[in-house]
This record gives sequence, C-alpha cells and structure tokens, in this order.
Amino acid sequence: MQVSKEKAIGSLKFDGCGFVPLSFILLTLEVCLLCLSIATLCLHPLTMSPSFAQANPFARRDTHPIQAIWTYKICTIISWLLVVVVTFYYNFHAPQDDKHSWRHTIWEQNKIHHTPFAMNAFIASFYWLFLFILQIGYVLHLFSDEAEHVNAAASVGSHFIVNNLLQFAFVMLFVRSHFIWAEVILIINFFNLSSLYFRHNTTPRFVHMPATSGPLAWTFVALYWNGAIAVNAHNLVARIVANVAIWGILVYGLFFLAAYKDYTMGFALSIITAAIGVGQFFTKIFALQWIFAFAIMGTLFLATLVIAIPGIFGKEITFRRGTPLASEDQERAPLLDDN
Repeated sequence: MQVSKEKAIGSLKFDGCGFVPLSFILLTLEVCLLCLSIATLCLHPLTMSPSFAQANPFARRDTHPIQAIWTYKICTIISWLLVVVVTFYYNFHAPQDDKHSWRHTIWEQNKIHHTPFAMNAFIASFYWLFLFILQIGYVLHLFSDEAEHVNAAASVGSHFIVNNLLQFAFVMLFVRSHFIWAEVILIINFFNLSSLYFRHNTTPRFVHMPATSGPLAWTFVALYWNGAIAVNAHNLVARIVANVAIWGILVYGLFFLAAYKDYTMGFALSIITAAIGVGQFFTKIFALQWIFAFAIMGTLFLATLVIAIPGIFGKEITFRRGTPLASEDQERAPLLDDN
C-alpha cells in the first residue's frame, strides 16, 4: 500500500503500528513529561539530599516533607482529572484527528474488534465509574487533617500519578486504533503498578483499592483485551489460545488471595471477568469463552468471600502474610475516621 507524501509528513510510521500523528505524539509527550518533571523535581529535590535514594520520588517513605505533600496534591489532582475527562469524553465521542476509519469511541473499538476478550460495555464502565469514585476518596485523604492518612496516601502518590498518565496515553492510543503502542503502554503500567503493589501492599484499604489493586486488576486484564485486538485474534487458532489464556486471570487472582489475602483484588478481577463473560455470551453463545469466563468469575468470587467474610466477624485479614495481627478497631479505624 502506498502512502501519500502529505500523510508521511504529518505522521510517523512503525511496522505493524500504523501511522501516529505527530501532533498527538507531541501532545501526549508534553503532558506526560511536564507532570513527571514537576513531580521529580519538586517532590524530593536534589538540593534537599545528595542521596539518589532520598531524591527518588518512588522510594518508600513513612513521612513526607510539606513541599512533597503539596506537590503530590497538585500532580495527583491534575493527572487524575486528565484521565477522568479523557475517559469520559472518549466513551461518547470519537477523536477528530488521525485516519477516519481508525477513529472510534472506546466501546465502538470493543464492538468492532470483537475478540475473545471483548467486554460488556455496561459492566466495564460501571467498574471504572466505581473506581473513579473510590479515587476521589483517595485524593481527599491527601488533604486530611490526620498525618497518618496523608502519609499513607502520599506513599503511593508517585506511582498513582504515573498510572494516571499512562492510562491517559493508553486511551488516546486505543481510540485511534494504535493497539500495539497501546499494548506497550499497558506493559509499562503493569510493571509500574506491580512495583507499587509489592512494595506497598500493607497500605490501608482506602489507599490500596483505588490506587493499587483496582488499577492493577484492570491493567492485567486490559493486556489480554487490547492484546487480542492488536494481533487480530479472530481465527480458530487465536480462539483456542484465548480459551487457554483466560485461565491466567484465575491464577493471577488466586495468587493474591493466597499470598496476600487481598480480597479487593479478588473482587476487582471477578467484576472484570464478568464483563468478559457477558460480552462473549451475547455475541457467541455457542462458544467456550463465556463459559470459562463465568467459571473463573464464580471461583474468584467464592474464594474472595472465603477471605473477606471472616473480617466481618472480627477475624483479622491482612494484605501481607507474616505481619503482626492488628485489632478489629485498628482494622476499621481508617474507614470509620474517614467518614
């Protein structure tokens, strides 16, 4: 296929990735680099310490200076509003730039490229709406009068800001049909959120669910969802591979339930898997994928209840094995105090 000179001038082409408009690249890079530069330079400036570990905004800390707290507040709000506005906008509007046949809303892409991991738009949208509401609570904790709550929220702030910027970039690429580049962004964010989880898995639930487990669960499944679109998984071989690959969601969820007793991850993955199951059922009734999806959802949900219900009766549930057990009052205090 020959490409016009005008098209080549205004775009960059990479094999298998399609043309990416220079205006879009520059806009995305400018926004991401601006926020990352502000966060890196202001959160822990080198003038405050000669040590890289102390200057590193991703280093684990129990307390944060007032300058860092204010930078977290500003960058968190800006990056969160950015991803919320972009996500809501592209739920209902297609982009106006790029090749016309590539431009679609988020759920138009899901419908047009109906792979074995295509989701039900209503359930997936509900998941994100619920997650955004929880994230409002997380942001508000940065403004809390309780130093404990502020430090807990700030401890994951750098990773949360990066997650927002990468999610923004993913949506911008996805709605323009640049699925391979979108997959690259998802992989980067998966490592970002995995690093956050394994280094900060003992944070209170008001921080853990909206900033860590919720986004991580989505990103893991989105790797399947977008990846299947990127490789055009519509033939028989691709569907057989998908029938096997979907069980990775169950293994992933059971790992967090068994190793960390993290029922928030179990609930999150069960909801997203339900979105896959419903999405597959209404398009391919005589297929295995929706059966597998519902089986995985049911298994995860029941396993999650086994972990979560004891907490209702006063038995401690921790995110990390081997940590000292906290009292029931300590477990419930963050949730009660926040209200």
